[in-house]
Amino acid sequence: MEFRDDVVRVARNREPGQKLAVIAKDFGFSASCLTNWMRQADVEDGARPGKTREESSELRDLRRRNRLLEQENEVLRRAAAYLSQANLPGKGPASRRTRTRCLSSSKKSMKSPRSSETPSRSFSAR
Repeated sequence: MEFRDDVVRVARNREPGQKLAVIAKDFGFSASCLTNWMRQADVEDGARPGKTREESSELRDLRRRNRLLEQENEVLRRAAAYLSQANLPGKGPASRRTRTRCLSSSKKSMKSPRSSETPSRSFSAR
């Protein structure tokens, strides 16, 4: 940043008639880069409206923090939904085992007497 500030100071204090492109070329970068640096320096000094480097940095950090908090909220929301489903009657792991046992025993008792017989319809090959 110090180099940038020095270059901007040289450009601002240039002699009348000296072009920015010449100053930029002397320092080894383009005139558009120097123009952008001068514009940003005007914003930093309050001579021009816009976001300062500090404000941009703060905004970037706040957006990053906001994104992290949104992710944490999503994790907590999903965990709460999962835990609320697990605490409902008939939904927990113990009730699954009981339900499985009940279903398997009821299937045994529900066998039909015709299950061992052959089907009553026979299909003949044509």
